Formats: sequence, C-alpha cells, structure tokens
Amino acid sequence: MFKLKDYQGDALTALDGFFRKLRMAGLVEAWQECVPLQEKQGQTWQPAYNTEALGDTPAVCVRIPTGGGKTFLAAHAVPRVGKTLQDTDAPVALWLVPSEAIRSQTLTALSTPRNPCREALTSYFGERVRVCALDDLATVGPQEVGQSAIIVIATIQSFNVKEKSQRTVYSFDESFSRHFQGLTPQQEARLDRVSEADIAAQPYLTAADIGRVKASLANWLTLNRPIVVVDEAHNNRTDQAFRTLKNLHPACVIELTATPATNSNVLYHVGASALQREDMIKLPIVLMEHPTGWKDAVRDATLTRDRLEALAAKELDYIRPVLLFQAEPKNGEVTVEMLLEHLTSADGEKLDRKQIAVATGDQKELDGIVLADPHCPIRYVVTIEALKEGWDCPFAYVLCSLQDAKSAKDVEQLLGRVLRMPYARPRQQSELNKAYAHIVAQGFARVADQLADRLVNNMGFEAYEAAQAIAPVQNVLPLPDGGENPRPRPAEAVISLPSVPTQPVPEELRESIEIRPTTSGATAIVRGELSEAVEEFLLTACNAKQQQGVKDAIDTERTRQAALLAPSAQGVRFAPLPQLCLNWDGELQPVEKRLLSELGDFDLFSELIGLAGFSIVERGAAFEIDLDGGRVVYGEADSGQLHLNEVAAHATENDLVRWLDRECRQIDLGQATLIKWLLALVRHLQADRGITLTALVRAKYPLAEAIRREIDRRRKTAISVGFQKSLPGFLAAPRLEESFRYAFTFHPTHYPARPPYYSGRYRFKKHYYPVIHDLREKRADGTPAEEFLCARAIDAHPLVKHWIRNVEKEDRFSFWLPTVSDYFYPDFVCELTDGRILVVEYKGEPYKTNDDSREKAQIGHHWQQSSAGRCLFLFAVLEDEQGRNVGQQLEQAIQKC
Repeated sequence: MFKLKDYQGDALTALDGFFRKLRMAGLVEAWQECVPLQEKQGQTWQPAYNTEALGDTPAVCVRIPTGGGKTFLAAHAVPRVGKTLQDTDAPVALWLVPSEAIRSQTLTALSTPRNPCREALTSYFGERVRVCALDDLATVGPQEVGQSAIIVIATIQSFNVKEKSQRTVYSFDESFSRHFQGLTPQQEARLDRVSEADIAAQPYLTAADIGRVKASLANWLTLNRPIVVVDEAHNNRTDQAFRTLKNLHPACVIELTATPATNSNVLYHVGASALQREDMIKLPIVLMEHPTGWKDAVRDATLTRDRLEALAAKELDYIRPVLLFQAEPKNGEVTVEMLLEHLTSADGEKLDRKQIAVATGDQKELDGIVLADPHCPIRYVVTIEALKEGWDCPFAYVLCSLQDAKSAKDVEQLLGRVLRMPYARPRQQSELNKAYAHIVAQGFARVADQLADRLVNNMGFEAYEAAQAIAPVQNVLPLPDGGENPRPRPAEAVISLPSVPTQPVPEELRESIEIRPTTSGATAIVRGELSEAVEEFLLTACNAKQQQGVKDAIDTERTRQAALLAPSAQGVRFAPLPQLCLNWDGELQPVEKRLLSELGDFDLFSELIGLAGFSIVERGAAFEIDLDGGRVVYGEADSGQLHLNEVAAHATENDLVRWLDRECRQIDLGQATLIKWLLALVRHLQADRGITLTALVRAKYPLAEAIRREIDRRRKTAISVGFQKSLPGFLAAPRLEESFRYAFTFHPTHYPARPPYYSGRYRFKKHYYPVIHDLREKRADGTPAEEFLCARAIDAHPLVKHWIRNVEKEDRFSFWLPTVSDYFYPDFVCELTDGRILVVEYKGEPYKTNDDSREKAQIGHHWQQSSAGRCLFLFAVLEDEQGRNVGQQLEQAIQKC
C-alpha cells in the first residue's frame, strides 16, 4: 500500500488538531492555536480567521505545490475529519473539482481497486464506501447513509447558478423523497422548499407543492452536512462559489491548492523542497538556453532525452524518458507541421514518426495511449498550449519550448509535467532525479527569472525554492572524462533598473558590472558575486520607492548564486555523525524510539486501571464530554434525534472493545494484551465511574482519543524509568565500522528548512546548504538575535569547515540525540577541518537552567564523552559563568580536546 509522505502526514495532523480544538474551544481560539503552523517567511497567511466568505463554517486551506499528491492527501483527510469533527466512520463528502477532465480522473482514482487513492479509502472504511458521480447519487438508499461513507465527485459548475431552478442538482427529484421522511424541525429549517420558480421549471409540480421540503440532490447534501473538499481551490474563490458552498451547510470546507488566495485560511503549507525530499518531484530543472535558434534547441533536447534513456536502462524500474515539445501557434515560425517535418526528415532529427504523438486541439494522438506501458513506442509529444487536464506522465523528463519564454502560454503546466518523479522513488542514476528544459532565448539569468516567476505564481514554490530549482547546464552535467566539475563561478546576474545610474561604475567594480540602457531604464549585468558594494552602486539608480524592487531582485540572484556555490550543491559530503548506541540483547543498537520503548519494559497493567481526565456529564437534551480539561458538547441538533444515556445500547461491551482495539492499536502492544486492558477499562468506567455503556458508545470517538493519550502517558513513564537506568551504557558507536553503520548522514538535497529562512545582511560563508532554517538576524527591538550571534561565531571560526542549522522534529533528515520524552535536535552541527564533529545547543537566559536544558546538556555531554574524542558538544549561552561570550565558549570547546 502506498504510504503517506511525511509532509502529507503533517498536513493531516494539522487538520486533526484544528478540528479537535474547534470542537472544544470554538473557531477563533482553534485558529489562534494553529497560527504558528502557517508561518511563512516570518509572516502568517491569515493571522485572524477570515469569516468573510463562509461565516462560521470552518473553512481551511492546505497549500501543496504541483505534484504533491493532493488527491491522495484528500482521500486520507475525509475519513479522518469524519471521525474528528463528526464522530462518524461513515461520513458524506462532496469533492469539488475545477473541470470535467479532473472530475473523471478523480472519480477513476477513488473507484479503481489497487489505485493508491482507493486503497487509502479502504484502509479506513473497508468496502463500506461509495464513490459516486452526481448521476449515481439517486441510487444511494437511506439505509446506506450512516453505514457507508459516501463521496460525491462533481465540478463546482454543477452547483454555481444564481437561479436554482436552472440547475438539476436543485430540482425536485422523486428518487430522493425517501431520504426526507421523519425529519426533525431542526433538520427541515436548513432545507430549500418548493417555490413558484420550481413549478414553472418542472410542470409535474403543482401549487399544492409550494412550501414543502424539496426532494433534491442539493437538499440531500444539505441534510447530511457534507465534508466539502475543494480541489484547485484558487479557481473557485468567487462570490458565487462561496454562496453555493454556504447554501449546502457543510460541516467544513477543506481547500487544496498550490496557489491560495491571500485571504484564504491557510492552515498548513508545504514547500516544494518537501516534495523533493520525499522523491515526489525531480529537481533541479536543468535549464539550457539556445540563443542560436530553435533547431539547436530541438537537437540538444533530443540528445538529452537519448542520454536519459540510456541511463534509464540501468534502472530496476522501467522508465522511457519522454520529451515534450511546445511548438508555436499557426501564425508563428515553428508550427506543429514545421516541427514534425524537422523531427522526421533526413535533414533534421530522423526520428520515427511512430514515436511521436501530437496533442493539440485538432490532433489528439495521446487519447487512449498509456505512456507507462513498456510496449508503448511514444518518446516525443508535440503540443502548442497546455496538455489535456488530468494527463499525467512521470516519464516526461525534458521540455523543449520553442515559444518566447516571456510570453509562452501554459509553460508552467508543461513544466509541471516534467517535474513528477517516476514511481515516487529516487533513481539510482543521479541525472534521472532532475528535469530538463531547453528554451530558445538569450541569456540564462533572464530566462531563469521568467521561469522562477512561473514556479512561484502558478506552481506553489517559495521564492527561494524557485531560485534554487533552476540550474545552468554546466553545473550539473558530468565531465566527459568522469571527473568532477570545478567549483563554478556564479552565473551572471541580470538586474532590471528603473533608470541608468547617474554615477559611473566605480573603478574596482568595472570588471563586474556592465550597464545597458533600455527603453524602460537600464539592465545591469553583474558577473561574479553580488557584493554589498555592487548593491550600493545599483541602488544609486533608484529613488526611495524603487529601491525595494531592486533589492528583491538582488536577493533573488543571491539565492540562486548560493544554490550554485553551497557545499551541498557541489557534491561535498558532510561527515557522518555517530549515534548513541546501546548493547542490547548482545547486539549494538542505536537508541531510537523503538529501543527506548523496550528499555522501559512497557506494561499497561503496571498501573491501576483508570482514565483520568475523561468524564461524561448528562445535561437534559445534551451531554458534555470532558477530555483533559477541554469540553465537547453534544446536543439534540448534532444527531437529529435524542438518545438518552439510560436507554440500553444496541452495541455490546465486546463490540465496543473490538472497535476500541481497532482505533487504539499500537505497534508495541500485542493485540491480546490491548484487548484485555480495554475490557478491564470499559468495565471500570461502568462499575467505578458510573458511566453507562450507552454513554460510552455515544462518546466512543472522544473515548478512543482519551485512551490513546493514556497509553502514550504510560509508555512515556516507563521509558523515563528505563532511560535513566540505561543511560550509563549509552555510547557513540565505538569501532570505525560501527560508527558508519550507526551514523546519521545529512543528505545533500534533503534539507527540511522551514521559515523564517535567514535573510539578514550578514553573509554566511560556510553553511552547508544554500538556505538556513529558522534564523533571524535581529529581534523585534532591533538588537542582534542571540542564535544569530552563535551562528556568526561558528561561521567565522577558522577550524569550522562547514556547519548546518539543524531542523527540529525531522528525525529522518536531521541529527538527534535521545531523551526521556522524545528526540533532542541540537541547534547547530559543525564539521571541523580536522574531521571532528561539533554539536552546539544554544539557550537564552530564561531557559539555560530549566529541567529541559539540564537533560539536553546531560545527554549531549554523554555523547561527547563516549566518542573517544571524535565528537564535541557545547551547551552555549550568551555569557557563561566565567564571563566568556559565545565565540570564546566555542574556541574553548574546539581547543580543549
């Protein structure tokens, strides 16, 4: 079964947390608690929850770039939100898409056995799930509602209309009548009723029908309070679309898009770098510009594809690289006909016409073709504009656009086609982990800027990601003799200026800067480093209002230069870091979560049976569930009818225990043990706490959440005891072969940086990656930030070869040390010039002596002491007890061994 990627799991966790908090504290407080999740370059997308569009209906957005698996993510979100928000494992969902092509593709993905999206649904629902088009919904019987999950796939256009009588989804339909019997007044109040306009549109209705509840598809959805998923939500943020959604009275709205509107309630955002780390997309895009004409671009693109196919033959998975050509429209120079002639002629590329498919408005040679089929001959696709929506081919590796890069339509959609990684797995041949673009244009920098803008504005990339995503060909292709590329000079930067500088270029900068006047101002060509002196001179061409735009352009070019010059981009390896190990059962093992659990000799029955923090209080027509101080209130309107706790439950005690076993299953707990403990707990809650079985069944979802928390608490207690008992035996892997076997290694392209990314004036020279995670140069009062001072001291030390700002809570991609409760991620990791490793944890004055800091210092020093001098640990503060500053503490730590 296809597993969730880390970023997808994190997005789902954010949704779970928001909806769980929503039920206990309300919309505003839930949003405020989730604001830190949205932080983007030091700002938030929506610091205050925006109720303008949908009022009190919870509506949140997950921003995920093109190629990030939005459909797969949503297939997991629907069942999880059903449980968290609605306490049901049989929700109704309305899944809205922007076009008929996407509707068909989504319907197929969610309905086809062995498709990852269908498997996601069945992992939660089993076979109790119906995926329907609008036309199929009338076949759903009342007995299925509440017993099976029902997911309706439709376009937003099916519901968008000012006059409801003009859309069939709002029309009276007798086949839905059976769903509207025995409704409560609260339910009827939300529903549309038959009007005179309906009678005019549907003659079989009479005046006697006016005012009765309308049996319609839209009313059926309203009755069942659907979870609404909006795919490509940026296409549907019109006033009419909002009115449409609001009229359906959804339980919630979950928007998925790469490019959310500025007023979207963005709950969680995913960067393109996360997709690269998870091998979902190919990066960088190797850009080759061809100023000498389109035939050279076609030739080199064809040669690139041929080389990739030769490399693909060495892979275990079948891959047949495909080249996408973007020809010019009929009034252009390189039309489809001219390109085909060149590709197949003896004077051109001499390609087999059977290997070429033309996909235009008139020619649809891709229809019915499965490009992943090993017997398919297609290696080249010729198009003009965007390929058909929903067309997907991870085998697409090379884009050759023969249109002008600045004005070419749909180039970002075609770029998206070549970014997807085959099988979502890294390739053994490194060239197959990249995408390739051949453009007819003058100058790399100008074209790179244009493509970067497309990546940011239309594909969900961060600005720094887009700047790093495009690489010049000389920086990524191997040399013919198999040697390594020399460290490259920065590519020339092209900066647009509003006017020609009034001062001449300073003598010391004349070899670096060339000024070319243009009709709109000037263009500065900068060769080499964009130094502070270069920036100061370029800003002389701007007035105060214009300077920020030029500064932004300079920062973008600096980011691109950093991407080229960073050690990680040059293939330099960061030294492996020995992990703490323990001799366990006669074998050396790393001290990770699995082993920590075993160290604690975790036993559910080691404490008395109980569930502190969980209670149920009946209050007439409503009841409250208290979960660790947070209260969820259930009322008559929540379920549509009243079931008192004193009424005997239809479910038995064993039914509830089996259900809890499925919901609370743990990898380190045997099923027999868990069931035995759950049965004892359920009996305790009834006999000793006075909670009826009916009440427990009604509150089974909060009950399961409380049980999961209790199991986790008991596990942590056991781990704490085992950790302290075993700590003296922890040691860094002692022998050379073990230090490599049990070591963490930073991956050159997998750095999970999160905002705010460093953007200060000081230029770090030794950071291993081109971007620095979560580092501010100054505090709110304008004084230097303490962690920045620590980073600057590290960067300036002559014995530091390179260093990394370590990313917390990323156990796959960051260095960690074990603690009693979790993993500890030190702030900075340094490789010294003599091969030793220095790890630095920095603490500000309020935190340097608390229990958490003492525990981290203890485990860090233990790691150092057990490493036989290979590893150093520094617990740094602004000024230590001897009066030493950070730089002096650093010097002492490096020199003392």
